[in-house]
Amino acid sequence: MVVEFTVGNFLSFNEKRTISFEARGGVSELKENIGKDKLLRSLVIYGANSSGKSNLLKALGLMKNLVFHSIKLNFSDKLDYMPFLLSTENIKQPTFFEIVFLYEGKRLRYGFEYNMRTIVNEWLFVGKTPKTEKPLFIRTIEGIGVSDSFKEGKGLEEKTNDNRLFLSKVADENGRIAKQVMDCFFYYNVLSGIEHDEYGGFSLKMFELQSKNSKESLEFFKKLQLGFQDIEIIENDFKPNNLPKDMPTTLKTKIIKDLSNSKIMSLNTIHNIYDKKEKVIANISWKQDDYESEGTKKIMDLSGPIFDSLSKGKTLIVDELDAKLHPLITMHIVSLFNNPNTNSKNAQLLFATHDTNLLSTDVFRRDQIWFAEKDSVEQTDLYSLDDFVFPDGTKVRKDANLEKNYIRGRYGAIPFITNF
Repeated sequence: MVVEFTVGNFLSFNEKRTISFEARGGVSELKENIGKDKLLRSLVIYGANSSGKSNLLKALGLMKNLVFHSIKLNFSDKLDYMPFLLSTENIKQPTFFEIVFLYEGKRLRYGFEYNMRTIVNEWLFVGKTPKTEKPLFIRTIEGIGVSDSFKEGKGLEEKTNDNRLFLSKVADENGRIAKQVMDCFFYYNVLSGIEHDEYGGFSLKMFELQSKNSKESLEFFKKLQLGFQDIEIIENDFKPNNLPKDMPTTLKTKIIKDLSNSKIMSLNTIHNIYDKKEKVIANISWKQDDYESEGTKKIMDLSGPIFDSLSKGKTLIVDELDAKLHPLITMHIVSLFNNPNTNSKNAQLLFATHDTNLLSTDVFRRDQIWFAEKDSVEQTDLYSLDDFVFPDGTKVRKDANLEKNYIRGRYGAIPFITNF
């Protein structure tokens, strides 16, 4: 499970900012929203357009990508380096990523700093608490120091290229602890709430296999009353003529070569046909892509990651979860994670949204609500509702009308619209 994540000098983030799943002791409402080890089941981020919400989630995705793919880089390959560009001091400084995981009762704190060509610093600490953690390895520009309790890393220091992460190198050599950290990264996924085709195939495979998750997804669809009664998987031969006519020739040739003699799977929805007396007399199978609404297609595509996360205790991270969805549907998805009955494996949900219908202490605790806001020099600040202090020194009450106060600008993180 993710405990916290810190980012610095990345896109709109200049100074280091941290988002945390740790429940605050002074927040008393909705105790069922706290899962194992006092970690919150969900976090929501609000903010104006271009405030940095998406950049935070991109940072989580990029950190994971670097961990899994830096080992494949050639010595001269560049790293994906996108620093904060609005400060003359930071343009050449390294980007900072750090994440804390809870794994089998241990806190694993792993992070690194990098620029376009070099991993400048890298570290891994382990311990039951922050006060008892000890370093397993520390990497600086001068070299890599490995502790005796991380023997799997010894001998690999000089074999690690400047643009490759030491953790990835050790895991690639079957290091036990390093692979545990890699497993933690595997257990969180960052998705777009707008472009959902990228994970639609995952959901399609789930339905094809008719797994327990697919059955739960069907129950989910029925509760949402999406209009169809069932789904079916259709298998067709791959036909080159179905490829777009304007597709580049090189790409089309490769696809035809790769998919020749293959079967293409697609999803159909089953709808009832009614007579004049509204009696069901038959049913019809519709191609999902041709007939279903964009919102329905998104829900179906998202169902795979949702129920995979719930069944395996993963962390699901979604940018603009509410896009194309009715507010009540978004609220129902949130409730699946917040409810210990539907989230017995302590899965986590982190998402960005503009849907203020969710801003209620009936849905979220104050420590679950976070805001992203740019300051006077256009760098992103990040704070929770529980952190917020009014000018008179008071904090937000648990019985406050959160949606009304947010729209009025009492908590910040809203668009400032000028009159011309």
